[in-house]
Amino acid sequence: MIASALKLSIVVSLAATVLVAVAGTIAARLMTRRSFRGRALLDAALNLPLVLPPTVTGYYLIVLLGRRGWLGGPLFEATGWSITFTWAACVLAAAVMSFPLMYRAARVAFEEVDGRHEVAAASLGHAPLSVFLRVSLPLARRGLTAGVTLSFARSLGEFGATLLISRPEYPTIPVAIERFLSQPGGLNYGQAMAMASILMLLTTASILLIEKFRLPNSGEF
Repeated sequence: MIASALKLSIVVSLAATVLVAVAGTIAARLMTRRSFRGRALLDAALNLPLVLPPTVTGYYLIVLLGRRGWLGGPLFEATGWSITFTWAACVLAAAVMSFPLMYRAARVAFEEVDGRHEVAAASLGHAPLSVFLRVSLPLARRGLTAGVTLSFARSLGEFGATLLISRPEYPTIPVAIERFLSQPGGLNYGQAMAMASILMLLTTASILLIEKFRLPNSGEF
């Protein structure tokens, strides 16, 4: 079970990190370069998973995507498939919970970019997408890399939301630890300790990597 939980956790964390890196970067870019009505409310909504209990976030995911959910219900009726209680649900839970960390890190990184460089590139004939890809992203790369690494570490440790929307046959490392400690007939401290040690090593390595890529003024994630 240790090997399967470790493999699933890495696959889930990598998939969630890819989703979060793309969505968080785009959201942060729009929020730092656009002004519109409701911007503060949207910013608060994007940060909600950071402050809500994971079980509450998991509950809302079920309400939204379950077989009777607002979006999941029509999807299930049309296709007979539901994302909840699948391995994809583990990816979704990890992505939602880690999204605010990537978003906040990306916002700080883009706010550090001197807008004059972007204006200069635009004056030379570069389209907005070209300016973003060739100027903004390279200048913000250290903060973005830190955000990606932090999101991966958070995805590895996700427990509450994952426990609510995934099946027992899809145990990530944190879920496996909980099951080792609640097995009928006695506690399995040995396997729980092994899993906890693996998780500790992986997250410690991620934190050390974050420090390597952290921008001088981007400590406030």
